Amino acid sequence: MTVMAQAGKKVALTGNEAIARGAMEAGVSYVASYPGSPTAEIPGVLALAAAACGHYVEWSVNEKVAMEGAAAASFAGLRSLVVMKADGLNVALDFAGALALSGCRGGLVVLVGDDPAAHSSIREEDTRTICKAVHLPVLEPSSVAEARDMTREAFSLSEFLALPVVVRCVTRVCHASGDVTLGAIPPVERRPVFGREDRVITFSARLHALLEQKMARAAEHFAASLFNAYSGPGQSDTLIIASGPAVFYAREARELLEQEDRVGILKLGTTWPLPASLLLAHLRGVKRVIFAEEVEPFIEDGVMALAAAEGLLHLSFYGKRSGHVAGSFGPGAGELDVDILKEALAGALGLPYSRPVVAAVAQSLGQEMPVREFALCAGCPHRASFWAVKAALELDGRGGVVIGDIGCYTLGMAGTGYHLLQTVHSMGSGVGIAGGLSQLRRFGFDRPVICVLGDSTFYHAALPALVNARFHRSNFLCILLDNETTAMTGHQPHPGRLTTAMGEAGDTVLPEELIRGMGLPCSVADPYDVEKTAVLVCDEMRLPGPRVLLLRRACALVAVKGREKDTVSVDPEKCLGDACGCARFCSRVFGCPANIWDETAGRARIDEAVCSGCGVCAALCPRQAIVVKRREGVGT
Repeated sequence: MTVMAQAGKKVALTGNEAIARGAMEAGVSYVASYPGSPTAEIPGVLALAAAACGHYVEWSVNEKVAMEGAAAASFAGLRSLVVMKADGLNVALDFAGALALSGCRGGLVVLVGDDPAAHSSIREEDTRTICKAVHLPVLEPSSVAEARDMTREAFSLSEFLALPVVVRCVTRVCHASGDVTLGAIPPVERRPVFGREDRVITFSARLHALLEQKMARAAEHFAASLFNAYSGPGQSDTLIIASGPAVFYAREARELLEQEDRVGILKLGTTWPLPASLLLAHLRGVKRVIFAEEVEPFIEDGVMALAAAEGLLHLSFYGKRSGHVAGSFGPGAGELDVDILKEALAGALGLPYSRPVVAAVAQSLGQEMPVREFALCAGCPHRASFWAVKAALELDGRGGVVIGDIGCYTLGMAGTGYHLLQTVHSMGSGVGIAGGLSQLRRFGFDRPVICVLGDSTFYHAALPALVNARFHRSNFLCILLDNETTAMTGHQPHPGRLTTAMGEAGDTVLPEELIRGMGLPCSVADPYDVEKTAVLVCDEMRLPGPRVLLLRRACALVAVKGREKDTVSVDPEKCLGDACGCARFCSRVFGCPANIWDETAGRARIDEAVCSGCGVCAALCPRQAIVVKRREGVGT
């Protein structure tokens, strides 16, 4: 494993691997996370290195629990790391605010991955605003090497301030690759100490004042930080303040416009609290300031407030707040790139600028090209589940509503899910929304309510809402899609599996046992048995009270590894070809790429390399021309 190479060696690492190495070089003892892109690979790398380095790694049921576990290790004097995506910080926010007040002992680093342009998330979010609200210092790396450096140093900073420190990375850093010269990995020698006399509490108004003092110390410390650096002429009239990967966009834009002798760039690696004295030293000598940051005008707002307080009224500001730094979605949204910064810089300096021909052509083609829709994997059991729900809704005929949640099955709002899902918000929210809708019957709302969620989401956030539904006698059907893994983020284990992140045996907690333990009725079915599942969904929709239907079938990507999969084929004696048009219906309406129309033969055929054997097409064929051969043990 490259990330475990010897100290002094220069190796190519991804940003996530570099972060993992930085934590190991800092002597991390405890690592906890809930999987989410763009940071999901970090705990996976650390889990593989756990045996050699002696640290502990777990996939927690959610980010709040992960942060609580990491805090426990810190209270006992150990260095700990908690990893999450932007959405995860929202989940952990209640505890994060309390933790900032109580402080910590051993270095505690919160690694947060923001996803500008929502490459692998349902939304983009700038977590710096949250960190500011709860008074947590923020470091923001611009490169892979700096991601390692900042992660390593964040542990020392956390202990210096007695405060958790956030390292905020964006997708372009997490998933980039770069050269890193490795440092030494020390042995984990700290021993946990937490006695009866120890107190780490938030029960005092004085703690807020102490927290403000810590943030003031952080600002002073950041003013001298080597993570902040200026490049450019000794005296310039224009300053670009940049953070994260936008530092490189700004440098390239300055070079392309040949303005190296006129424009300076202040790279900020410490983005909260802002290093006021450093910023003022650079602001006093310039006329105009351009901001390059992802995603919102966070630094821009802070610098403008600082300049106003200091009476620097001669400055002109160009950024997202002013509208000068804007992409295709407008200012404050989407990702930056070199062209955006080049256009903003040219506009501020009054230089001629025309959009690059390549960019103009790409934009024109993008408007003409058909959109490639997000789609569930071929043979995904959720395809079969959604078809069964669609059929059940039509059989029932009362216009039932379908509430969604976060996971692979979020694609139920798209074509391969037949556009069934009507709401998608945050993990576990589907159950709460369904419960709320079901209580509206007293106001005349009489439609059946179905909510759909996955197994990992069930453990993460659905249990409180199900308890609430039981207590308040809600009336809805909760369909739990159990594909036996956290599929969307890389097949990490959850409490329903047999082994933990470190490959150790876990005490499996089956969802049906939890559900029945709450006193809720729970049926279990195989979604590949499409007709039976459709009838079962229809029957369950007509029953009173909250109830759960668990549809269990292994993720297609997992099931085909090391197992014999089911096979699907077309019986040429039964297939009518063009006279029926069934295969064309399967490929277009059902949307499965394994259904192929053979123009030469004039009939349907199945691409066995793509097909995972779900058999939904067989259930749709009116002449039963599609044959499924089931194998034992595929959907365990």
